[in-house]
Amino acid sequence: MTDETIVLKKNISVREKTAGTSGKRGFQTSSHVPIPKYLSQTYTWAYLHPLGVRVFERQWLVNLILWGNFARLRDSVLCELGEKIDGRVLQVACVYGNFTDRIVDRLNPTGHLDVIDVAPVQLKNLTAKLPHDARVTLHHQDSTNLEFSDASFDRVVVFFLLHEQPEDVRARTVAEAARVLKPGGKLIFVDYHKPRRLNPFRYIMQPILRSLEPFAMDLWGKEIKDWIPQTIRPRTVEKQTLFGGLYQKVVMTV
Repeated sequence: MTDETIVLKKNISVREKTAGTSGKRGFQTSSHVPIPKYLSQTYTWAYLHPLGVRVFERQWLVNLILWGNFARLRDSVLCELGEKIDGRVLQVACVYGNFTDRIVDRLNPTGHLDVIDVAPVQLKNLTAKLPHDARVTLHHQDSTNLEFSDASFDRVVVFFLLHEQPEDVRARTVAEAARVLKPGGKLIFVDYHKPRRLNPFRYIMQPILRSLEPFAMDLWGKEIKDWIPQTIRPRTVEKQTLFGGLYQKVVMTV
């Protein structure tokens, strides 16, 4: 085990189930998938502590954090996925709010969604939000070491994850997301971006991000495509900025 990770205090090998109004959905946790050290040191309050999960799992609060842009950013991803979704889609990391729910709503009978997260509490929280018969599989995995074969997915979505990771971790996440994508498939990123000079949020967000999101400023100075490894070059890269440049959507095919 490297010094970049810490082992969960309690090894979990049993199947956890969370009951919802429609039934139960299980996911398997694994002791060989540790909580990354950067995550436990920086984001326990937001993503690992059960109280934090309860606080942030509110649609209005997620929307407020994104200055009223959650629906717009979510729908920009849905637009890329299509009105009706066939094939396999991978969502890298759980998302507060109704992001995953809306993807599920668009799945055709031949479509399937896989969601990975390194934090069991996040998978448990998502379990409670999904109907028992949803075509979704939850996986306890680390985004830097996906346990899927090459070219497994038709589309891969990374929604507001990269800004939470140190640069070396971010690079491995991007590389893994590209690795598991089928040739010609879509790799979709939505995250922070450096706002335009005349956008007041350029100056409002700097102290907020520096204090609460210490790795986020990396995305103000470097393009997401630059984290794609040299061995996996994008065939196409389309970039769109939103809200005066504070957010970006980058869509690649590899």
